[in-house]
Amino acid sequence: MRELILGGVRSGKSRYAEEQALGRGGELLYLATATAGDGEMAQRIVHHQQQRSPRWQLIEEPIALPQMLQQEAKEGRTIVVECLTLWLTNLLMDDDEVVLRWQQDWLVELLPTLSGNILLVSNEVGMGVVPPSPLSRRFCDESGRLHQRLAQCCERVTWVVAGLPQTLKGIEHG
Repeated sequence: MRELILGGVRSGKSRYAEEQALGRGGELLYLATATAGDGEMAQRIVHHQQQRSPRWQLIEEPIALPQMLQQEAKEGRTIVVECLTLWLTNLLMDDDEVVLRWQQDWLVELLPTLSGNILLVSNEVGMGVVPPSPLSRRFCDESGRLHQRLAQCCERVTWVVAGLPQTLKGIEHG
């Protein structure tokens, strides 16, 4: 089962993904894409780690997400990817168009072939004001296109608002 979980900042999407993963049983892997570039981000990472059950394994991978998923996905394991927008930011900041396209294409092509459960968490950024800077506008465009592509190849797409999951595609949540 592949699920794309979208929502705004502090919408409850990460907590929802973790609850879904715990409910599926088996091995749990948290695949984190964040890098602690500053003190505030380091605190956010520590806060997330402290809130998770000790059952979780953790791998941090800011760029090579498809490679890591290919290596780690297997029957009986649930992987939570947190989060796609940070991964996309890392790719954009690398400023290599070929790698940006290749990584996104690979993820979209690979995802339907993976074993186990994959929960992809991402920030929906396309509902606000058009950003003033070219890089910010490009980020919004890239994340919107990536979300559309992933929604097509995921069995379930969930929108989380104020901690409340809303099914956009697939089976209703129990």
